[in-house]
Amino acid sequence: MTEQNKTIYLDNAATTPTDPAVLQKMLPYFCQQYGNASSIYALGQRSRQAIEEARQQVAQVLGCEAREIFFTAGGSESDNWIIKGIAHQQALRQKKHLITTAIEHHAVLHTMAALEKEGFEVTILPVDKNGLVRPEQVAQAIRPDTALVTIIYANNEIGTIQPIEQIGKVCREAGVLFHTDAVQAVTNLPIDVKAQQIDALSLSAHKFGGPKGVGAAYIRKGIRFENLIDGGQQESGRRAGTENVPGIVGLGEAIALASASMEAKITHESQLRDYVITRILKNIPLCKLNGDAKKRLAGNVNLSFEGIEGEGMLLLLDAKGICASSGSACTSGSLDPSHVLLAIGLPHEVAHGSLRLSFGPQNTMADAEAVCDALEEIIPRLRMMSPVWEDLEKGRTKSVLASL
Repeated sequence: MTEQNKTIYLDNAATTPTDPAVLQKMLPYFCQQYGNASSIYALGQRSRQAIEEARQQVAQVLGCEAREIFFTAGGSESDNWIIKGIAHQQALRQKKHLITTAIEHHAVLHTMAALEKEGFEVTILPVDKNGLVRPEQVAQAIRPDTALVTIIYANNEIGTIQPIEQIGKVCREAGVLFHTDAVQAVTNLPIDVKAQQIDALSLSAHKFGGPKGVGAAYIRKGIRFENLIDGGQQESGRRAGTENVPGIVGLGEAIALASASMEAKITHESQLRDYVITRILKNIPLCKLNGDAKKRLAGNVNLSFEGIEGEGMLLLLDAKGICASSGSACTSGSLDPSHVLLAIGLPHEVAHGSLRLSFGPQNTMADAEAVCDALEEIIPRLRMMSPVWEDLEKGRTKSVLASL
């Protein structure tokens, strides 16, 4: 049991708490250094300097030039802008074929669907049972009219890490632009966009201790792409509108701090992750780990339990002060099972009984033990109330998980 009134937050893939040091860095830009960065007087130019310092901080982490970084309102905006902006420009060269995977974030999949309505053709690559796409699949899918390949770096639900460097090499050799949604990967994995031959990348501050509502797009110099918002000359004339200076400052500080402590963070979160996976798979029958056992984010645990509904599990965890998820935060209002879990071969009834735990640097081994204690109590309790589980126990139906 958790301590009374204590919240154990295990949904860091959905969002992270803002680092107090990041907040302190942001505060002056609300009421003291409040100048418009487009103004020529000193107050405005101090805001301009702060923006450019943040741009340099992002560029340093990604291994690119500062002028290749454009600030946005978040990961979804960055995905939309990069994909649509590049696709529309490539269409002028009669290239209207796009390639992605079945396990992308909806910010990518829904953008692809919107482009299909405009006449683009989209190839959606399947993944294996661990959620991995092979570079050879990408190579085979590329055509003379392929405009863009976009593949998520690390999946937000099952934590699987794609072979990004090899995919980048395939795309570069074929002369096709390559974008990756790296919202879950930035500060959780080493990234070097030049070495990995990534042409465009999306990230979001609130995934690594920064504020919500601010993100960035990396777009390699020389690539033609449409403006996001026309108007003033902000963001090199690409995204007009007065800049969110406090948010941008927070993003820069957060990415610098999180990157500096990344190695220790990976070690710490891996220990918590492995403890939970090992204990739950040992103590709870008909339970399955989703995603690759080794090629996964350090803090990600995704499990499916046969014979229960995930919503009941989440509510009972919440009653114990434990915050968890059944998948992407962006689909939490949907009754449909996760498209990611379906893509790796889970049937609907098993996908509905899924749980995602995502650890952060603030979590402790006591948190990991507490969630295991809770699940070892909750899962049998829910199964006792389930007619599906009764049929499984009495042998009237066969286990789906046992056959996977």
